[in-house]
Amino acid sequence: MTTIPTHTDTSTTLPAATGDAGRRGFLKQGAAVAGATIFSSLGHSGVWAAGSDAPEKKEVKIGFIPLTDCASVVMASVLGIDQKYGVKIIPTKEASWPGVRDKLVNGELDFAHVLYGLIYGVQLGAGGAKKDMAVLMNLNHNGQAITLSKKLADKGAINGETLAKLMRSDKREYTFAQTFPTGTHAMWLYYWLSTYGINPLKEAKIITVPPPQMVANMRVGNMDGYCVGEPWNHRAIMDGIGVNGTTTQDIWKDHPEKVLGTTGEYAKKYPNTCRAVTAAILEAGRWIDAGLQNKLKMAETVADKAYVNTSVDAINQRILGRYQDGMGKTWDDPNHMKFYNDGAVNYPYLSDGMWFLTQHKRWGLLKDHPDYLGVAKSISQTAIYKDAATASKTPLPKSDMRTHKLVDGVVWDGKDPAKYADSFKIRA
Repeated sequence: MTTIPTHTDTSTTLPAATGDAGRRGFLKQGAAVAGATIFSSLGHSGVWAAGSDAPEKKEVKIGFIPLTDCASVVMASVLGIDQKYGVKIIPTKEASWPGVRDKLVNGELDFAHVLYGLIYGVQLGAGGAKKDMAVLMNLNHNGQAITLSKKLADKGAINGETLAKLMRSDKREYTFAQTFPTGTHAMWLYYWLSTYGINPLKEAKIITVPPPQMVANMRVGNMDGYCVGEPWNHRAIMDGIGVNGTTTQDIWKDHPEKVLGTTGEYAKKYPNTCRAVTAAILEAGRWIDAGLQNKLKMAETVADKAYVNTSVDAINQRILGRYQDGMGKTWDDPNHMKFYNDGAVNYPYLSDGMWFLTQHKRWGLLKDHPDYLGVAKSISQTAIYKDAATASKTPLPKSDMRTHKLVDGVVWDGKDPAKYADSFKIRA
């Protein structure tokens, strides 16, 4: 397959700041009103930006991929929330997940908005590199989707059941795209296909395509479907080339998605910086989820060519839970993308990381069962997160584990990960 250049759209460009009239100036004023700006209000006797608690690095680069769920990283910078915690965030736009991985591993980036499963893959050497890694927080729940081509829909394949029926009756090579072999989108795609009896490793061709290139590749017929984050699912529907096969929240309600990732070495060397950045992004997520106007301002900001580079209307519908399927149906989904949700989104649950390991084992990305809990404990920086939660006044959960039922009715609770990984009939 030849991957063609990134699809770009007419962007809504933020006006340059001129005094207090600029958009960024306006948003920063809003941030000042939205939350306290004095460090003494953050707990721990007001020493988060002074003395031994001061961030070791005052300026940090955070890599991101052009996706809606980079928003809390971007808004922490644009709103000036980062400065309240003694750091300056420089969002750095990256072209692909392998590029993010490489720059994290070699130290070109301090942190990244990154796929949960990518971090775990690198930790165990299943992601094209091997290095001790760290998850500081979960950035969002929900808000990804599997888009099927309009050509498939015209033949009756509009969901998992009808796709499986078509693939059995119309024999040919079917191609589906994900964004990184150990990443979230690959795991959602595999899980969904297998739920309907399709073995993704034997009955389909799976390719890897960077998120912003999904729409352009579907337009020229390079794939039958793909799993990616927004806005690249809604963009395909707007452009009339795709239909909604499913949303990822219909695969797993309130699933983990992107994380704030770094290396284990970095987390040990710069714990105060990690805490400050985590607190700032927590507060930015809370700002986004606070109401309609904030979400619309966020959409206008991240649509800019410096970030996602698309039209605002490609972003501002699904972040409000307003969905269209590309075939005339519309609905409101309460389980749309959330960045904070009263603090329920962001804790780096051990069970979330362990789930990705079970799927890596299921699909042959890991040869043997790892020490599921041990790996999760080494990656999830729960102590740093708890300090950041205190600083940002974010509620904490009662447990490091959580329980969910997925689309196939199977319950994941983290209690016996090896048995869970081996329980699936369709696997490598």
